[in-house]
Amino acid sequence: MFARKVCLKLRPGMAVAYSRMLENEIIPILREQKGFNDEISFVSGERGEAVAISLWDAADSAEAYHRETYPGVLRALESLIDGEPQVNTFAVSNSTIHKIPNLPR
Repeated sequence: MFARKVCLKLRPGMAVAYSRMLENEIIPILREQKGFNDEISFVSGERGEAVAISLWDAADSAEAYHRETYPGVLRALESLIDGEPQVNTFAVSNSTIHKIPNLPR
């Protein structure tokens, strides 16, 4: 399993609008992507921050999304965010919800 972590700086007063857009527009797009498993998001209106973690079956699926679909998602978010989101990727090593294959030792 593979994860993408996106950290965003929200414009003042945009936390609720961001959460709504994520639920109504972005998550439906993610659900259509090959290899997409889950989306977990965190929002702090007080700090004007959001973190979105998407889980994918493999790095290739996440990279295809990043190349082909993410630029459009980013354009949709332009009015809600300040600056460029920071994107990092990870291999998922543990989860209490998702079954993770045994890692080689």
